[in-house]
Amino acid sequence: MTTPFPHLMSPLDLGFTTLRNRVVMGSMHTGLEDRTRDIPKLAAYFAERARGGVGLIVTGGYAPNRTGWLLPLGADLITRKQAARHREITDAVHAEGGKIALQILHAGRYSYQPLSVSASSIKAPINPFRPRALTRRGIESTIDDYVRCARLAQEAGYDGVEIMGGEGYFINQFLAERTNRRTDEWGGSAENRRRLAVEIVRRTRAAVGERFVILFRLSMADLVEKGQTWGEIVILAQELESAGTTILNTDIGWHEARVPTIVTSVPRAAFVEFTERLAREVSIPVCASNRINMPETAEEILARGDAQLVSAARPLLADPEWVTKAAADRRDEINTCIACNQACLDHAFANKQVSCLLNPRAGRETELVLSPTRRRKSIAVVGAGPAGLSAALNLAQRGHEVNLFEAGDEIGGQFAIARRIPGKEEFAETVRYYTRSLEVAGVKVHLNTRVDAATLVDGGYDEVVLATGVTPRIPAIDGIDHPSVLSYADLVRDGRPVGSTVAVIGAGGIGVDVSEYLTHAHSPALDLAEWNREWGVTHDESAPGALTAPVVSPSPRQVYLLQRKTTPIGAGLGKTSGWVHRASLKKKGVQQISGVNYERIDDDGLHISFGEKRERPRTIAVDNVVICAGQESVRDLEADLTAAGVPVHVIGGADVAAELDAKRAIEQGTRLAAAL
Repeated sequence: MTTPFPHLMSPLDLGFTTLRNRVVMGSMHTGLEDRTRDIPKLAAYFAERARGGVGLIVTGGYAPNRTGWLLPLGADLITRKQAARHREITDAVHAEGGKIALQILHAGRYSYQPLSVSASSIKAPINPFRPRALTRRGIESTIDDYVRCARLAQEAGYDGVEIMGGEGYFINQFLAERTNRRTDEWGGSAENRRRLAVEIVRRTRAAVGERFVILFRLSMADLVEKGQTWGEIVILAQELESAGTTILNTDIGWHEARVPTIVTSVPRAAFVEFTERLAREVSIPVCASNRINMPETAEEILARGDAQLVSAARPLLADPEWVTKAAADRRDEINTCIACNQACLDHAFANKQVSCLLNPRAGRETELVLSPTRRRKSIAVVGAGPAGLSAALNLAQRGHEVNLFEAGDEIGGQFAIARRIPGKEEFAETVRYYTRSLEVAGVKVHLNTRVDAATLVDGGYDEVVLATGVTPRIPAIDGIDHPSVLSYADLVRDGRPVGSTVAVIGAGGIGVDVSEYLTHAHSPALDLAEWNREWGVTHDESAPGALTAPVVSPSPRQVYLLQRKTTPIGAGLGKTSGWVHRASLKKKGVQQISGVNYERIDDDGLHISFGEKRERPRTIAVDNVVICAGQESVRDLEADLTAAGVPVHVIGGADVAAELDAKRAIEQGTRLAAAL
């Protein structure tokens, strides 16, 4: 098969085995690893990605002993009985022509339990438990546990293991001066600090033999103070190669780092320069990682010789057919990961089962089944936002005849607005995916068509899906009709101009997005050099942790972000992305004001007060006021359709007009499509 991605699709000969292409499904803990009863679900999840063409899959992390658990009673591989159960996973992957490696992950001081251990007794800022410093005997015992875990993985049918040496976990804690204050042979000098990593690989290779893949997940930029220097990382990589590592996989940043590495505002392939520099220092394959979500980006990396493999974790949650679509030049049909984290990493860090906002079947392959329909129905879907798009596409792919009606001139709904927010440009990929996929599935799309109940009744549809979305809520504030007032849709979607000082009323997700919009110059694409400067990422080889002082580009205007609530602004944002938004607003000098009463809007600006007694009155002199005060459901067609006896299903914002929730909307649309 000819392909526009010849480097990406070329096999990789490792000497004793061959990977069918250069795509690695990176490790991601799904929550299914933690309970034996979920092994069938995990097997189905991995099998679907293997069927989609992935060259090598890496599982979520399994601890080599109980002190290394991520959570109490978390995933581990320590007995032969456990290894036997893993055969269901490896057999399922091999049946689809894939290869799979088990990740060995010792959490160290990130272990959320009182039995945690580390190089030194230094508590992590993101964990309430202080670890116990391992003794020399404890270190030797832990190395033995790694070796035993690798041998059990081999016995379970895995093609290899990945030893997690990054993200601030156990091995990384030994490597960095930040967390290793030892003065014995396992600390002190850089040579001693890397001894643990090298010994684990050396002894593992001796135990599993030469015909077994050993990946090492190497932190190439710790992004924390007192992290490793580049010279230390290079020497470590060379020693790991000598010790028997097959592949070096890129890891960037610790979990406690204050530099974002995986959210949508991080430019694509932002850290590939670290991988490229390391690839020149070793002779074994090196795998690039982080924000590589489309095959064009992956192909460019491989064609330049920056790496020999690319890792994609979340992109394969979003679309398990990512590889086969790329190989067949169907890239416009790829459901591209937008790095929103809402159903994957936010779930993982809240101890919920991982899935995907764009693909709610991820991790639920055995329960959310979209099988061909036995009875073809004629179905109208009203509204082409996330809920309506999800329902329409999945219904059509099941075999139903679908007509999709949209009052506006484009599909996407709130996604079409979000893609205009600086740092959320990736949302345009979702609009592209649905545009093409609806065409392939045969959905008849009617834009600029505001249908009424009578038209739908006359259409004789078997079912009608109302995904009519929301309209911005207009609060009862004196002067709300003042010429200076805009809705968020007026500003972002319609491009209405604003002045040099702006007040944003409402500090939920939309208010934060609008503030980001107002404090950036709206460049057409994320600029990596500017991003590195703003977050203080450097390629200076002498800089510990690859950090330098941030240099922030000034905001083009002064922004005030206000809310009625007295809680901190941004408290309800996603766990893995909220802190990035809060930090960005702070960098841009956004004035954040909570506990506000909105008194009136007039030519002088926005008048506010505080508390039940409306104390401390204040006038904020602004050119414009942008309203981001929530939404109201649009479901005016429901009553008339129900009265006419038409089966009606209300989903998305039309069902619940809470803070915009595409995760719920897309899942509702998918589940409805599976049921009809």
